[in-house]
Amino acid sequence: MTDLVAYGIAIVALGVAAYAGWHTYHRRDFSNPLFYAIAVLELLLIALLIGGSVALSSTTRDVDGVLFVSYLVTLVVIPPAAVLWGIAEKSRWGTGVVVIAMLTVGALSVRLLGIWKGTYA
Repeated sequence: MTDLVAYGIAIVALGVAAYAGWHTYHRRDFSNPLFYAIAVLELLLIALLIGGSVALSSTTRDVDGVLFVSYLVTLVVIPPAAVLWGIAEKSRWGTGVVVIAMLTVGALSVRLLGIWKGTYA
């Protein structure tokens, strides 16, 4: 887990949050481009789950493995849940939920880096 990976994913998540915020502000329904943006983020998060699990299994660092893997799994679960909620909620707040979810993904990504480095106390 490197700074580039953690902050890169956080930046992508913030970009998707901004796009979803634009949808919310303009009272737009959940759109296909928003879905595709979340899908790209989800692919990055799945790659992070796999890469992080492999890195955890081969590291000599003192990393709390259960906490680290639980963060990885949570990161992967949030975007699909946000998509389902965003599509189901027909008001402007369907995309508002996506904004909050993507901000959460960004924060968890940075927090995951802290866990990896051992600065999570």
